[in-house]
Amino acid sequence: MNKAFTKETDSDGDDDGADGASPPIPAGGKNYITPEGYARLRDELLQLMDEERPKIVETVHWAAKNGDRSENGDYLYGKKRLREIDRRIRFLTKRLEIAEVTDPSVHHGRDQVFFGATVLYADETGAERSVTILGIDEAESAKSQVSWISPIARALLKSREGDVVKLVTPGGAHDVEILSVSYPAPRPATE
Repeated sequence: MNKAFTKETDSDGDDDGADGASPPIPAGGKNYITPEGYARLRDELLQLMDEERPKIVETVHWAAKNGDRSENGDYLYGKKRLREIDRRIRFLTKRLEIAEVTDPSVHHGRDQVFFGATVLYADETGAERSVTILGIDEAESAKSQVSWISPIARALLKSREGDVVKLVTPGGAHDVEILSVSYPAPRPATE
């Protein structure tokens, strides 16, 4: 069949996490996110809606006026990019609607692990590692950030400095000791 006659549906990959950005939220779970993470997602959504999408729509409109659409690269790739943008807009809109913004600075000075904590821990071999527990949509492993639903975060949450907790992984259970817990300092109130 000629590719020009195939149809890509808008619902393809419309599930949570289907765009590869984030895993789905566990059933009954909340979409915790820091104020900074919420602002980044909102900024991305506004940039897509106010800047990128209108530019692509203009390109597709211009390309459509040029005649034969089946061989018009600007039209074909513009339509594809438009679907990608629309899919991302739907995803971000859904995630922002169910987001539960939680400010980790309210726990500043405490030694118990809650959402937003930066935890320094040591494994059984004595190797130390530091992780920050953030929301599903904002955690970046390259920056030593983990999602609150990750195995290490689940093991650490609600524990205190000095506690030894069990980390269950596919490779087996391991003991990790919490060496320190810190939170960002509260921001001064702006007038």
